[in-house]
Amino acid sequence: MTGYGENFNLMKMKLIGFGSIIIGFLVAASGYRYGSFGIGLAGVVLLIIGIAFIVGHVLRRNERR
Repeated sequence: MTGYGENFNLMKMKLIGFGSIIIGFLVAASGYRYGSFGIGLAGVVLLIIGIAFIVGHVLRRNERR
C-alpha cells in the first residue's frame, strides 16, 4: 500500500485548523455569554491555534512554488 503523501498532511492540517476555529469560536461565545473568563480565554486560545494551522498550511503550500 502506498503512502498518502504530503497532500494528505496538508489537508489534515486544514481540517484541524477549521475545526479548532469553529470550536474555539463557539467556546469563546459561550464563555462570553455566561461571563466566564476562563472559558472565553480557552476559546480564544483555540481560535489562535486554528489560525496558526491555517497559516502554516498556506505557507507550506506556497513554499513549493
